[in-house]
Amino acid sequence: MSKNNQIKVRVIGGGLAGSEAAYYLAKKGYAVTLYDIKPKSFTPAHCNPDYGELVCSNSLKSNDVYGNACGLLKEELRILGSMVIECADKTKVPAGNALAVDRELFAGKITEKLRSQPNLTFCCEDVCEIDFNVPTIIATGPLTTDGLSKFIAENFGGGLYFYDAAAPIVSAESVDMENAFITDRYGEEGVGDYVNCPIDKEGYEEFYNALISAKTADKHEFEKTQVFEGCMPVEIMAKRGVDTLRFGPLKPVGLTDPKTGRWPYACMQLRKENNDATMYNLVGFQTNLLWGEQKRVFSIFPALKNAEFLRYGVMHRNTYLNAPEVLEANFSVKGKPYTYFAGQITGVEGYVESIASGLTAAISLDRRLQGKKEIDFTDKTVMGALALHCTLKTENFQPMNANYGILSPIERMRDKAEKKRILSERSIQKIQQITEYINE
Repeated sequence: MSKNNQIKVRVIGGGLAGSEAAYYLAKKGYAVTLYDIKPKSFTPAHCNPDYGELVCSNSLKSNDVYGNACGLLKEELRILGSMVIECADKTKVPAGNALAVDRELFAGKITEKLRSQPNLTFCCEDVCEIDFNVPTIIATGPLTTDGLSKFIAENFGGGLYFYDAAAPIVSAESVDMENAFITDRYGEEGVGDYVNCPIDKEGYEEFYNALISAKTADKHEFEKTQVFEGCMPVEIMAKRGVDTLRFGPLKPVGLTDPKTGRWPYACMQLRKENNDATMYNLVGFQTNLLWGEQKRVFSIFPALKNAEFLRYGVMHRNTYLNAPEVLEANFSVKGKPYTYFAGQITGVEGYVESIASGLTAAISLDRRLQGKKEIDFTDKTVMGALALHCTLKTENFQPMNANYGILSPIERMRDKAEKKRILSERSIQKIQQITEYINE
């Protein structure tokens, strides 16, 4: 293992984490083979033959570096040279302070970057077992195929799961703009990135009653499942109380309707799905309703009365490891130092979090193969804190999004915004130091 190009590395899974890991290791000179079932076959949630396909949303959440932990995580990744975040920045669509992308262009750009690497080869194969003697990163995601799922269960003590859901997409031209207005929250009319669909109290009550009584797919099985809070189906959220949605995805605060000069009683937001603004995503409306029910219920909003649904919301099972029992803080398998996991299967939840785990695993594997000192990202960075969460033993291990609460605490401060700023500055400084150390 004296020269990188003599070391063969396998990356299994061409999603966000796998793409990030494969690219990083190929750039380092390793002979990387990226395995994926595409384009010969697809999981129930995928349809694009390109790598790095987004499923549930086109948003990578906030870009606010000093006030949002996911925005901070993206900045950490930029400093470290993340290929996937670079592709996201190059294919972004207007979405206020969020980083949303054109899905097709995003996946196409990632695939182009991967195929540009001479050390990277591609294998369309359903991998069903792992050779623990070959350096491998398993990044098969929450929809790991049956064969590999069985192997993982047999070798790593079984898996856990929860269910998440994707929101519908409607045709832009089918939205009735006479009953909608364009603005960002607290923004000025006509300059925002969101289409806002207001509804009055009477209409909201009609919608609410229709929603909580609508038919869902696989209802009996679904009622037994665990649902991750970050992807809570709107119909489940609604059953927590009549006003729950008005404090959640239908929150009208800061959205002044130009027709009335007031905030609506409730308001659905639509976000651009692509750069051409021909498609819109129903923000926060992940759902497990039957497709006919989705059209009937969501069309109660006046702006969507004639909406053309280009993609209905779907729900699927997400599988993840009991990571504290299986993984080290660098995402390597305990007792198997050349086998790593990355992505949502590790128990990190979210697109950006998956990218971070892929890069963390790749950096660690590279240094292990070169006999170099392990990188400790520490819990002063979001990357490090997420990895540490996956090793923290608990009675009920659950997936985790990026958030300030997992960072190493500082002294108590009344000013929450100032506290976040200090935590962010500390994290960026640490990541800059780590990047310089890696590049020495």
